[in-house]
Amino acid sequence: MVQDKQIKALKDLIQSAESSIRTARKMLESIIWDTSSDDFEVSTVWLNSYQSWDEKIVEWVFTGDSMLGPDGSVYPVPQNYSSKSLLVQWSRLKATIDTNWWIKYKIIEEIPFDTSLGIVTKNGEKYEITTDSKTYKVLMAAITFHKCSVGDTVSIRTPKWKDWTYAVIESIIPKN
Repeated sequence: MVQDKQIKALKDLIQSAESSIRTARKMLESIIWDTSSDDFEVSTVWLNSYQSWDEKIVEWVFTGDSMLGPDGSVYPVPQNYSSKSLLVQWSRLKATIDTNWWIKYKIIEEIPFDTSLGIVTKNGEKYEITTDSKTYKVLMAAITFHKCSVGDTVSIRTPKWKDWTYAVIESIIPKN
């Protein structure tokens, strides 16, 4: 009889703790992804880094052309990987680094994005995508992968939040 009451009390405590954790996660996400301010910065406190057997596993945030790690370090991401996988700026990545420093990348959380149309333009030696509202940087690998030329219309992905710097090319729109 006493044991049944203790079991019920423990179950209630566990349910309460789980509810508190869910609430805390929602609050943390709202702080990390607060879009009400124009000076939004991405925090890296929620990223992890750990060892697994002979591999090191690190979580990163994609900045548009590189990765921002939990320690604030910036590392390159192969442009062909980010272009072909349609990696949107500020999505989360996991890099698995083996003993030979071979790195495998995996998207672990895709950031919400908008899809829109833009025109391929060039500013000096760098390609850009110009939309009705903004001009975005674009990776050279995306331009070559989709065989884009200046003046082409493309479908792009950008983070839902305004004023980000990079766009990802989904596809080139055929000319009529």
